Amino acid sequence: MECWILYDGDFESHQPGAYETRRFIEAGRKHGVNISVYKPEQFDLIVNCDDRDSVMIDSRTLPLPDFVLTRISGDVNYFTLAVIRHLERLGVPCFNSSEALEAVKDKLHSQQMLAEHNLPVPNTMLGKFPVDIDMVEQKIGFPVVVKTLVGTHGNGVFLCEDRDRFTDLMHLLNETSPDIHIIFQEFVAASHGRDLRVFVIDGKVVAAMKRESKDGNFKANFSRGGSVEEFAVTPEIEELAIESARALNLDIAGVDILFDDDGYQICEANGAPDFRGLESCCNVSIADEILGTIINHVVALHAREVLHFPMRAQPVNS
Repeated sequence: MECWILYDGDFESHQPGAYETRRFIEAGRKHGVNISVYKPEQFDLIVNCDDRDSVMIDSRTLPLPDFVLTRISGDVNYFTLAVIRHLERLGVPCFNSSEALEAVKDKLHSQQMLAEHNLPVPNTMLGKFPVDIDMVEQKIGFPVVVKTLVGTHGNGVFLCEDRDRFTDLMHLLNETSPDIHIIFQEFVAASHGRDLRVFVIDGKVVAAMKRESKDGNFKANFSRGGSVEEFAVTPEIEELAIESARALNLDIAGVDILFDDDGYQICEANGAPDFRGLESCCNVSIADEILGTIINHVVALHAREVLHFPMRAQPVNS
């Protein structure tokens, strides 16, 4: 079985996502899956009615894989989405899909989708310049979390403790990045410096960990030095994580959940979640879990195709 991993970094490095890519290659050997890693910019696409030579990598036409793992650690840009959509059009299953990745790359859009499914999310407001600070104070309140619409690993996330600091940040952004897209989000004080990362694969929770900041920072990301420990999944957490992944159409999801005074709130979901922290504190091989699940899906898909098109399974005699 052949798999392509779309990864935008150097998997031999210490970049975000590199560890996970190496783990997939290792797990692939155990599962009989040959894994090739490509960057989106290595692709050239030709759109026509003859699909045989419509995908080229480094100017060479290669046989299409049985499935694709999308592991974009940064911004899922238009070119990357175009590559994934093209592969999907050719019948290659992609995990996660272009539709799901496009939804979660935009933090406002994903919050809208979660709220549409009646899932608890912090009050969130789309920012614009000039900022109506009185409205932000009235609708969101201070402290307030300021986020860029696109960002991972805690990048582009700021906490403004009061009106003065928020005003200073807005003036700075307006002067230096007037075209930036931002959201303002309610600060959930009960979750200061800690949260949950719940890993969902194919509608099932496979592991969860609590992340906690070591230096009092309000960000608890493992990639920023936060400590991690396994967390017992309650029925409420399980339902929130599964329903969040379902609402966003994610086959593979890292759902970030905030502690609230009377329960939990969904912070966001990641379509290419890292799992080094999970594997360090939980007795689970996320790479094996993901590949095993996908292989079962692909085998079942091929079986359905053979049943529906029985002539495909018969040799052609000349």
